[in-house]
This record gives sequence, C-alpha cells and structure tokens, in this order.
Amino acid sequence: MKSGYEHMETVRNGKEKNSWIAPYVAQYRWRFIAVIALGTCAALCAVLLLFTSGFLISKSALRPENILMVYVPIVGVRAFGIFRAVFRYIERLAGHDAVLRVLADQRVKLYRILEPQALFLRSRMQTGDVLGALADDVERLQDIYLRTVFPAVTALVMYGGAVIAFGSVDLGFAVWMGLYMLFLVAVLPAISLKVTWKWRVRLKKENSRLYTRLTDGVLGLGDWLASGRATEFVQQQEEAEEQVDTVRRKLRRWTRWRDLMAQCVIGLMVISVTLWTGNAASGGQLPAVMIAAFVLVLFPLTESLLPVGDAVEHLPQYQESLDRLKQLEGKSDLQGQTGVDGVGGTGDSDRRIRLRIPPKLRADIEINRVSYRYAAGDSYAVHDVSLHLPQGKRLAILGRSGGGKSTLLKLIQGALLPSAGNILINNAPVQTLDESVPDVIAVLNQSPHLFDTTVANNLRIGRAHATDEEIRQVAAQVGLSGLIESLPQGYDTPMLETGLRFSGGERQRIALARVLLRETPVVIFDEPTVGLDPVTERELMRTILDSLQGKTMIWVTHHLIGAEQMDELIFMENGQIAMQGSHEQLLAGEERYRRLIELDRPGWTGRQQHEQPLPPAASR
Repeated sequence: MKSGYEHMETVRNGKEKNSWIAPYVAQYRWRFIAVIALGTCAALCAVLLLFTSGFLISKSALRPENILMVYVPIVGVRAFGIFRAVFRYIERLAGHDAVLRVLADQRVKLYRILEPQALFLRSRMQTGDVLGALADDVERLQDIYLRTVFPAVTALVMYGGAVIAFGSVDLGFAVWMGLYMLFLVAVLPAISLKVTWKWRVRLKKENSRLYTRLTDGVLGLGDWLASGRATEFVQQQEEAEEQVDTVRRKLRRWTRWRDLMAQCVIGLMVISVTLWTGNAASGGQLPAVMIAAFVLVLFPLTESLLPVGDAVEHLPQYQESLDRLKQLEGKSDLQGQTGVDGVGGTGDSDRRIRLRIPPKLRADIEINRVSYRYAAGDSYAVHDVSLHLPQGKRLAILGRSGGGKSTLLKLIQGALLPSAGNILINNAPVQTLDESVPDVIAVLNQSPHLFDTTVANNLRIGRAHATDEEIRQVAAQVGLSGLIESLPQGYDTPMLETGLRFSGGERQRIALARVLLRETPVVIFDEPTVGLDPVTERELMRTILDSLQGKTMIWVTHHLIGAEQMDELIFMENGQIAMQGSHEQLLAGEERYRRLIELDRPGWTGRQQHEQPLPPAASR
C-alpha cells in the first residue's frame, strides 16, 4: 500500500489521472463483469418469463387435448420465475459487495489525502466543504456504479439482444423497434441530461452551501445567541432550504414529464407490436399463439431500458463530486506546486527539501518581511515582520488578543501562505515542506487532547514505535515517572476520557513528553500554561526549559513568566512588532516593558529583577 507521500508523488507525476474511478474499475473488473452478467441474466429471465407466459395463456385458451401440450411452457414459467428472483438477489448482493469494497478503498484514499493536510485544512477549506466531501461526495460515488454503470451496461446488452431477436423474425420490423428502443435508451436520456444539467449542478452547490452554512452556524451558535440574532439564523437557514426544495421540485416535475414521454413511447411500441404480430399471424408467418407472447415481452424489456434515463440525469452531481475530490487531491499537492510572491516549487524540489530537513537535525528559520491578510479588503493580520531564528534560539511572542500572534504561528507552520515576503527553513520555503511540517515543528497548545486509552499509548502518539524504555525516559524527563509508576497499572493505566485522571499541569507534562518523543528541531508553545495555578505554571515552565536544550523554542503567551530565560522577546500589536529585544535590553530601554512587568508581577521593582527568576536551564 502506498504511503501518503508516495501517493502524492504518483499524482505529481501524472500516473493517477481519473484516480477516483479508473483504478477501481481495473481492480474490481471481474466483480463488475459478474454483476453485469447477473443483471443481464435477471433481465433475460424476466423477458423469457413474460414471453413464455403469453404463449402459455394463448395456448391454454385453445383448450389443448392434453396437459402435456403445455407442459414445457408451464415448466418454463416456473423456472424463469424462480431464476429471475435468484439472479436479481445475487446481482444485488454482488453489486453492493463490489461497490462497498470500492467505497472502503476510496474512504481510505480520502483519509490519506486529508491526513497530511490536517494542519492546513482550516485555512484552505471551510468545515462544510470537508464535511461535504466526507459525508456526501464519497458516498455519491457508489451511485456511479449501482445507479449508472450497471443499469446502463445491462440496458445496452438487452437492447442489442432485443434487436437481434426481432431481426431473426423480421429485419424491417427489427429496425423499427430498434428506433423505438434507441429513443428510450439514448435520445430521451440525452434530452433529460440537457434539461436537468444546470438544475443538478445548482442542487449540488446549494447542498454544499447548506453544509457550510449549517456547520458555520452550529460552530458559531454562541455568537448568534449572544448577538440576539438566533431568529435571523433560523430564517436564513429556512430560506436556503427553500431554495434547495425549489430545485428539487423542478427536477421532480421534469421527471414526471420524462416518464410520461417514455410511457407514451412504450404504448406506441405495444400498438406497433400488436399490429405487426396480427399481420404476421394473418399471413401465416407467426402462429396466433405468439401474438400475446411478443406483446407481453415488451414490458420487462422496456423496464430494463428505462433506468438509463434516471442514471444519466445524475451525471452532473457525479461530476461535481469528482471535481471536489480532485480539488482536495490537488490541494494536498498545492504547497509543492504553487507559491506566493515568487515562492514555489516542484515535485523534485520538494523531494530535495525533504532530504534537507530530516528530524532531529537543524532547522534555521528566516522570516523575511512577511505580511498576511485573510481577505483582499481586510487590514493586515501580520505586516512586514522579519525575524531570524537559528537552531536553538528561544523566542517569546507576546501581545494582546488579535495582535497577530496566532496568525504568525500559522505562517511559520506553513498553514497560511504569506501575502508578501517569505518564510524559509534551511533556505527552503516552509510551504514546500507540505506534510513534512510535523517532522520539523511540534506544537504544544493550551488544551492538548488525551485519549481514553493507556498512558503509554497516549505518549506514543508522539512516536508510534517508541520502546517502553524510551517511554520511561521521557516520562522521567518531564517529571512524571514517579506519578505514573504509582498508578495501579503503571504505564498501562487507562487515562479516562480526556485524561480526567490527571490534573491540568500533569496533562500538559504528558503532552510535553509527546513533543520530546517527536524529536523535532523546533517546538511551538501556544500558551500552554493558561489555566494553571502560579506554582504549577512555574514548575511546568522550568521542566520545559530544562528538557528542550538545543531546540528552537517559540513561546506565545500573554504574560511574562520565564521572560528572563528567553533569548529574544517580541511584542505584536496590530500585526506589527512593537517592541523587540532580550529581557535585559527591553528592561533597560523600554518604559512600556517595565510597566508590563510591574502589572504582571505585583510588587516588582527594578532592583528585584534578578532576585527570584526561574532556575536557569543548563548551558546550551
């Protein structure tokens, strides 16, 4: 099985075009052929059942002298009736089995596409779009086979067989019937497709908007309620649903007209066959008992042709789903193929970059006059920021909410592409790292998620193949070994839901142990001490500083604990750097910084600045 990176390389090299359909048709071709064969057999049995029934009814009406005169058609009716049901059941069973296998593979493929982009999805796509791809697009692809491919191929086989069968009796009449059936199997579906294409595309887009609007509304429900606009939200949602219902009503109306035209054509076929068989029987070309047989055979025959019209109508929706899935597939390759302000790369350069930045080694970060805004008309969230972070440097980013700290972090991680300037890691644009970013940069935020599994398994999220000895080493490094070993089952003790067995500080230490197992050269801390009491906060800070020797640290915080241990501090305000320097430099030259220290540490005076700092980390 291909890894995520190998899959991306294959796509880049153009080896998997139409990769959502063609590979699975080739992989499961024998299953598909079997399904089509079973469907054809079921349709053929239905045709022969009605043909034999018509003959049996007519023959019985003549009151044959002996039951043996109709014994063969009686047996035929029983056999075709039984086999029709058997073939139909096996066809449905085999069809769904094949399609569900394809669906399982496609879901795995979609996950492999989305998983490397997990860091970037929030900035590239709305939640509703992702939900639509997961819940709607992949599910819809199964209908391509069940509602389009299988019925269409079966209909074509039956169409060819029917023309040949009629031609064996009367070539001219076979041509006439072929035209009737051609209208049902090709002309009417083509007209239907042309009429409904725009409606189907619009319906798909409106459903996507509903997904997006609903997820955005649910996620922002608190804002709607707080602003007193809950009624407005409900009204907007109902209006959007009404627009979707309007399109559905148009489609249903057309479906009724299409079915009416199809039934009229079938009626003409019945009349034509009745007249032809009557004339043939009068001329001695056909026995009179065959009239009912030929007429009745039209009903199961046309029943196998009619699904083509409905199948073809759904092609716009399939195309829309395929386009969105291919767009997702393309987004996973976006970082390596596009750039901002001249920054970009190719598949080959991506590979060189991957080899250039293996984990455990250096990652020198250069931020060159970077600016970013979320929309063209918005003010800059980050504006003209330049920084240099050689391996091992400790940087603290401070500032009030909305100052641009979180946006700067996303830019450093490559989750956002700069509107201007560039960010380089080892002289390579960060966006070209793509899914390798987690191998270079680890993140510890204020709410790390702990799973309801064992302590050891939670730690191994940092590195899946970590040995028991490595687990014990990182636990000791973050000061948790004694606590874990005192638990009833040690490292095999369940964490309980969201790690409720542990306190806030202990949960952060477990998350820190994960980071240490990752062994990335850069670690970002996004306010990891928020919500902790002062004693726990200082202890966690001390543990972090002691355990991350030699690693680049980027610390985002609102207050100044541990500022003395940082090599550089920057204050973000309105997207720009308002103050920059070491703790000592800012203390000496920035009155505003001294006031912030006084606010953050009540009772502080300039003479106390070195009296009670955090114990300094060992020499780097």
